[in-house]
Amino acid sequence: MSVADSSRIPPAGPRRMAFGTVELDDVDRRLLSELERDGRISNKELAELAGIAPSTCHARVRALRESGVLRGFHAQVDPEAVGRGLQAMIAVRLQPSARARLTEVAHRLAQRPEVRDVYLLAGVDDVLVHVAVRDSPELRAFVLEHLSTRPEVAHTQTSLVFEHVHAPGTASI
Repeated sequence: MSVADSSRIPPAGPRRMAFGTVELDDVDRRLLSELERDGRISNKELAELAGIAPSTCHARVRALRESGVLRGFHAQVDPEAVGRGLQAMIAVRLQPSARARLTEVAHRLAQRPEVRDVYLLAGVDDVLVHVAVRDSPELRAFVLEHLSTRPEVAHTQTSLVFEHVHAPGTASI
């Protein structure tokens, strides 16, 4: 579709649906896909890739932000390049008496500089913590000081990350 044809595309963008979901059209999905690939892309270039006018593109991206579909734009830092070449995923199971404090525990962990992400889980484990550290002694210290010796923690299981393959994103869904 050319930019000249973009006058037929409504600039409104996403619509809020039942249960908090947002209805996206093909243009919204294309914009999201391109933004996931490169969050620093210029509005002009993004508009060209989506086949819409720059003003329509700007309005649609703003609507995606306002609807909560786009949470923000982030830099993706290579942990190894900043001296944190050892990554691990640590599954954490809380004591049954501490499960009511699950969110509190997750937020406390997320404040640690070693922690890249924290996931609250359903299943045997309660939390999955993605960490990036300098080396094995630093990983061991993190697990001991911030996890396994905590009274609310019943069990941890650490898996080393050999490589991270970035998925193409969710915009194509």
